[in-house]
Parts: sequence; structure tokens; C-alpha cells
Amino acid sequence: MTNLQRLEMEIKGINLSQNELQVYLLESNLTPHTEYNPESKKAIYQSALSILESIANQPSLMKSYKYDDMTVSDFAEHIQSRIDQLERKIRQMKTSEEDTSFFMLFNG
Repeated sequence: MTNLQRLEMEIKGINLSQNELQVYLLESNLTPHTEYNPESKKAIYQSALSILESIANQPSLMKSYKYDDMTVSDFAEHIQSRIDQLERKIRQMKTSEEDTSFFMLFNG
């Protein structure tokens, strides 16, 4: 599985061109056609977050639609909720630069 395929898996249902997806991956310092490495999961999430934020910046998507007997509304609330979930998940993930040791300032 490549980074591009992993990103597509993360954003199922969002239709973007391969070129657009590659740009999002490159902005997260990932090469699209390189083999996916689980250590780059945080960068995949960051790419997905960027995609959701781009969608949220389209005012035409924020209105309510009625299709047959079904109303599609609250899109803005749902996408913002997903953005918040991804941001929280990214913040909680440990980066490779983080050191597992800590410094004890006070020792009593």
C-alpha cells in the first residue's frame, strides 16, 4: 500500500483528483507513491485534516439541501466535528522527535 492509497482509505467518500491528493501528501512531507509506513500515520492524518479544512472553506457546501424526502443539513457542524476529532488525535500522537525520557527538576 502506498501513502496515496492510505490517504484515500482515510478520506473515503471524498472525491478529489490524484493530483490534488498528491499535493496534500507533499505538503505533509510524504511521497505519494512510496510504500506506506505506519510511522507516517500522523502525516496521513494531517493530510486528511488539510483536505477537510479545504472542504470546510467552501461556503456553497454549508447550506441545507433537500433530496426527495430527505434533508441534508448541518454539514458544517459535522465536518467541524470531524476536524476537531482529527486535530485531537494528531495532538495526542507521539512524534518520532519526542523523547521518552524526562528531566526531573525537583527531587525530594
